Amino acid sequence: MMSSISRNLFKNLPSQPGVYQMLGNKGEVLYVGKARNLRKRVQSYFRDNGLPPRVLALMQQVVAIETTVTHTENEALLVENNLIKSIHPRYNILLRDDKSYPYIFVSDGQQFPRIGFHRGAKREKGRYFGPYPSAYAVHETLNQLQKIFRVRQCRDSFFRNRSRPCLQYQIKRCSAPCVNMIDPERYRADVQQAIMFMEGRNQAILRESIKKMERASDQQDYEAAAVFRDRIAIFKRIQERQYVSGGGGDADVLAVAVTPELACVAVSFIRGGQNLGSKSFFPRMGAETDPGEILSAFMPQYYLSETGTGGRTIPPHIYLNEPITDINLLESVFSQKAGKKIVLSLGRRGSARRWVQMARINANESLRRKLADKVDMRTRFDALRDALALEATPERVECFDVSHTMGEATVASCVVFDVGGPVKSDYRRFNIKSIEPGDDYGALTQALTRRYRQVKEGGGRLPDLLMIDGGKGQLSTTEAVLQELQLEGVKLVAVAKGHDRKPGREQLFLSGSSRGIALPATSAALHLIQQIRDEAHRFAIAGHRARRGKARTTSALEGISGIGGRRRQALLKNFGGLREVARAGVEDLSRVPGISPKLAQKIYDVFHVEE
Repeated sequence: MMSSISRNLFKNLPSQPGVYQMLGNKGEVLYVGKARNLRKRVQSYFRDNGLPPRVLALMQQVVAIETTVTHTENEALLVENNLIKSIHPRYNILLRDDKSYPYIFVSDGQQFPRIGFHRGAKREKGRYFGPYPSAYAVHETLNQLQKIFRVRQCRDSFFRNRSRPCLQYQIKRCSAPCVNMIDPERYRADVQQAIMFMEGRNQAILRESIKKMERASDQQDYEAAAVFRDRIAIFKRIQERQYVSGGGGDADVLAVAVTPELACVAVSFIRGGQNLGSKSFFPRMGAETDPGEILSAFMPQYYLSETGTGGRTIPPHIYLNEPITDINLLESVFSQKAGKKIVLSLGRRGSARRWVQMARINANESLRRKLADKVDMRTRFDALRDALALEATPERVECFDVSHTMGEATVASCVVFDVGGPVKSDYRRFNIKSIEPGDDYGALTQALTRRYRQVKEGGGRLPDLLMIDGGKGQLSTTEAVLQELQLEGVKLVAVAKGHDRKPGREQLFLSGSSRGIALPATSAALHLIQQIRDEAHRFAIAGHRARRGKARTTSALEGISGIGGRRRQALLKNFGGLREVARAGVEDLSRVPGISPKLAQKIYDVFHVEE
């Protein structure tokens, strides 16, 4: 049954472009739409049959329609987009987007420019490459740039205060311009090639590197020739891993996949002919269920968004997997905003066709995974983003914890979560060695260094959010490790136990802030933090117990002649563990039943061998 609204209403509507708002019985806006001809568009809702179920459900609730006339259809699109974003009508498709996207930044006006991670307003003088779909994509590209070109990525404050090369030079990830290990001219040439790499001019880089290698060889500068040889080899391997590449140029590729209850739009970022990766969006379903209509509703909200501090880049080409009816209107509005011609097409030939196929596969796979996930972790991750005021919803969270028994058998754990839940294949444990017993800061430093040095060398990926079980001290320790390793773009949070160590009273300490924050006990973000923290704790304890058990059954005492099972157990029982046995003096050891002064001296000598 249609709502009680009069069918004569549309007869009095203008035939001009504009925006219409459908209102419910409480005056709430149920739906906002645009039209080239307001009268014809509103009239189409009052036909006797053929309305989709969602539109029919909408019309059963509409009691009034308000209209706003605009000069052009382009203006109507902009007004509609602003109203949808400000009102969030129930029956409109609503994009829930992150605040900003990350870029790679190349500084300008310096003798030794830096290349680094950037998110936010583009205030610094230099060039920005992107946007990238995620922080992981930026870190992966930065890691590739370090391997090939060895351009510095450290902050200027770190760079200016070096008196000797840092770790990056030792692992061949930087040419150490901070201490003049490379001359400015050669360094600038490396920076220029890194820029060419990000512009997609791969063949030009390869040809230039081959010429430099041959020139250095002819001049018998074999050390420089070897550097270019290694650069060419790494570059070719990276090219082989670039699964989709084209003839250059920038483009976005949008593919939509739809089920009756959920839609997914996958956006792939093509920059310089290279696929930088994709990002999947799950817009809130509205009255529209047709794939083309969903794309039409999605694109204005995505490209005309002004909420991101980094702005929204509209590339010259946008390829779609479904036809849309208002393609000319969107091209006109996007071109006006970008200040250049923007072309929307289905991408049916060449590289564009392959990109669309890949985007369609990503959309279908993301939709399948979303539907299969019984617990909507994405909602909890979004809540975490809001609670911690993060720039974007974290896609990967890692959490560290340290476990030991009075300093014995110390083990650190690292657990990993993403929007699908625990990523157990990426879990890691670290057996801590060569620290003072009970030194939690030292244990954490060792675990973090081992973990992220491996990442710097290409053995993994960085998290978007790094959690530490502890307080301000653990947070400071973590900040120092990441600074030493020159890792940026990772948000840090320490999770300290609250009053009486009761769940729900945790204090959170964020990097860059001296004050702790407490979330409500009912907060979805806090529940996620607790889940990740408790999983790290469980994983650390399990590793510690296994190591402690092994140490107690195969300890250093077993290698001492005259120490059998009974005497070993007597020693451990009297002193409470192997660590205290190692600390004991000869006289204390000899007081244990069955341990003679001579045997006590032998035990003492085992634990006090001079270095």
